[in-house]
Formats: sequence, structure tokens, C-alpha cells
Amino acid sequence: MKKSKVYSGWDGLPNEKTQGTVQKGCLVLEGGAFRGLYNQGVLDAFLEQDINIHTVIGVSAGALAGMNYVAGQLGRSARANLKYRHDSRYIGAKAWLLGKSIVNVDFLLKICDEIDPLDKERLTSPDRHFVAVATNCLNGNTEYYDANNCSNILTAIKASATMPYISPMIDVDGTPCLDGGCSCAIPYQWALDEGFDKIIIIKTRERGYRKLVGDRHVAERYYRKYPAFAKALDQGDARYNKECDAVDELEKKGQAFVIAPSQPVTVGRLESDMEKLGELYWLGYEDAMERMSELRRYLEG
Repeated sequence: MKKSKVYSGWDGLPNEKTQGTVQKGCLVLEGGAFRGLYNQGVLDAFLEQDINIHTVIGVSAGALAGMNYVAGQLGRSARANLKYRHDSRYIGAKAWLLGKSIVNVDFLLKICDEIDPLDKERLTSPDRHFVAVATNCLNGNTEYYDANNCSNILTAIKASATMPYISPMIDVDGTPCLDGGCSCAIPYQWALDEGFDKIIIIKTRERGYRKLVGDRHVAERYYRKYPAFAKALDQGDARYNKECDAVDELEKKGQAFVIAPSQPVTVGRLESDMEKLGELYWLGYEDAMERMSELRRYLEG
């Protein structure tokens, strides 16, 4: 049976702009390419329920989802991904021609913007604080970009979501950058360092998931001219597992409210099955709604 190129429930996705009372706290968003449909579902539930967290920090797909959340555009992330996943300008041959990558992040930031305009004014409003996490390819360090420390936040978001190996580096005010997940997949530490006592972490992998750690030197060979970045990339799996351990500990101590998939996630980074992607979006939405009362108590406590 031929699989559909558009999610069958696309017409039923939310489509509205929201306004709401901004609440103190920091929302931390993990990436994971198309596994990011999970946090898109969670964030749409938040917007629907008037949960508007003041500070949002996102990595990779988390930065893209967070962008639309801060802009208050309910359903915008999901509508793009669940309709255009098989558009070759986004992923495929035309993407390569347009952006020298098989995944063209500019499709979401520019082409989709012509169809479904992003509220850039609200995104950069002083009433909210949005941070996109990228990796500095010169030194392998994590960069935290917002509207105040970079000339174009959309360029920083593009860098945050630009995957290594398959894409060229993105210049952010003179610094070559790639996916934030190359150096920091779950930026909980930034939230702690900034002094937040209300931290919400949305993961895109189920609790207990850990990566297999081997003796990897792939990046070392591929990025010979960028040894510090290659080292950070090769150490990524072990670092991710430590981040997951730390998040578990924060949740156990009540220092963070964590939402993670209630079912094992089988969606791949570049998943092509539109029904699986749609199901992951609704899983995020349903998981968030299931814990909404608990979340409100956490925020008010």
C-alpha cells in the first residue's frame, strides 16, 4: 500500500494565534529531528491551556518548536512538518540544490513563512525570552543565542537545527555553527545557572532511554579541520546519557517538572511515515493534557 505524503489528520490540526498571561519559569526543549513532533504536541497543549512560560530554551528541533510556541502560534510547527515532510524542497534533491543539504531548514524558516507567516514581533518581544542553542564549530562549545546577543535570531535557530555531516556550517555573526545537540542535547544546566526555580523539561525520548556508547572517532575523521568540534561530537552519546541521568535526578528532587513520551518512541530522526509522525504529535498533546493539573500545581507552588 502506498503511504500518504501528508498526515491524514492534517486538516484537524489546530490553527490559531493565542494570547495569554506570561508565567515565570524556564521551558527546556530537547531536539531529535522529527522526534520533535512530540514536543510540538506538548507545546500546543500548553498554548491551548494558557501555559505561557516566560523563558524558553530549545535545541535543534526544540528550537524550531519553541520559536512557534513563543510566537503564540498554535499548531504551526505541526502543520508544516505533517504536510511538507515529503516536499523535496524541505528534504531531498531540491533541498540540496537550495541549501546544499538533504534537510533544508530554510524551507521552514522562509518558504513556509510565506504560506503561514511567523509572528516575529512576538517572538522577539521583550515580554518573553527565547534562546536557541547551537554548537560553536571552532571550539566545540555550546552557544546560547537570543535576540539580544545575535543580529538575527532566525539565523541562530537555523544553526541550532542544522545537523552535522549532512549540512554545511551556518555562520552566526562570524562564528561557524551547527546543531546545538552536538554539544548539549538537554540544556537544563543553563536554566539552573540562570537561577530558575521553576523548570519544565520536555524530552523526546521515553524515560529510561539511553544511547549505546562505543569507541567513536567518526567526527574526528570527518571534521579534521575542527578538532574541538569533532571531539564534542564524538563524545555526544556519553554526554547525552549523563544529561538524562541529571534530568532524572532533578525530577526526583522536585527541581524540575519533566514531560517525556509515555510510550517508547520508534520514530526515526528523518521518519517518512506520516501516520507515525502524526501519532507522535498527538502522544505529546495527550501526555501534556494528562499532567496539566500536576503542572499547574508545580508552577503555583
